[in-house]
Amino acid sequence: MRIKLEQLHQQLQKQTAPLYTLFGSEPLLILEATDQIRAHARQQGYTERELFTVDQHFDWAELLNAGNNLSLFGDRRIMDLRIPSGKPGREGGKALETYCTALPPDTVTLITLPRIDKQGQASKWFKALETAGTLIAVYPIERDQLPGWIGQRLAKQQQKADAVTLQFLADQVEGNLLAAHQEIQKLVLLYPTGNLTFEQVKDVVLNVARYDVYQLSDAMITGDIARFMRVLTGLQGEGTAPLLILATLAEQIRQLIIIRKGLDSGQPPAQLLQAARIWGDRQKPVMAAAQRISIQALLQGLTTAAEIDRMIKGVAQGDAWEGLLQLGLSFTRHKLSS
Repeated sequence: MRIKLEQLHQQLQKQTAPLYTLFGSEPLLILEATDQIRAHARQQGYTERELFTVDQHFDWAELLNAGNNLSLFGDRRIMDLRIPSGKPGREGGKALETYCTALPPDTVTLITLPRIDKQGQASKWFKALETAGTLIAVYPIERDQLPGWIGQRLAKQQQKADAVTLQFLADQVEGNLLAAHQEIQKLVLLYPTGNLTFEQVKDVVLNVARYDVYQLSDAMITGDIARFMRVLTGLQGEGTAPLLILATLAEQIRQLIIIRKGLDSGQPPAQLLQAARIWGDRQKPVMAAAQRISIQALLQGLTTAAEIDRMIKGVAQGDAWEGLLQLGLSFTRHKLSS
């Protein structure tokens, strides 16, 4: 039987299934769901636990033998089977089919898998899991759903933020729910319950080191040469990966290109800032930079960034740190657009 992830809590309240299979590409959501199942099972008296992690040396006979053997102390137990590759192979597939035909008594079996493609879901072993127990597909949180998801998480810790702040936070953690979870946990540790301001959230999300790449980006677009050199030197001293710095600066350049092209075609600045995902107090300096720097200079900046990327990856000669310095300085020199 297939159910949605959001139906799990209700299903657990009705009954404890003998088999739960979770699969998907969101580790955080799978981890939370399995924790929920295990906690529920413990409340129902399933106190013993056996853990199996499948790798290339795994002996599937161990699983079958464990299933056939009763608990040493007669306790209810949880059989926790993890298949990180999502491919049990021929032997493993047969073992899973056999296991599903006679699920062990007084046992909750919990199987976790990564994302399984259509061909994998059509396999006999996967269909056996679906038939014998409860199957839960864990889908990614889509980009347009992420601010709402973050808002729900904040509400659970009695905090809330406005739409702009939620969107900003979503932009920072897009594609990484584990990072989002960590940032949300930091907020409850640092601030009391109630409303969170944009500045509070920004400070927590960005200030992860004495120097951060966003400070470098800000110095670049405001033309602050001294600050740019100071922050870049600090990042190098702290061991920040040059590829991370380059990715941040390149993204800033792409945002400026979007805005500059829009300004040249007469589009409203507010609409352009939203399209480029620029929020809060960054809007004013970014707009000033877009108005000041020519589109030709911005496109040249992307070309330079591509060359630095090749340096970092060792396919082009040159010092990547010197390249990053020259990239930043090239923009600080643009006081007037051409």
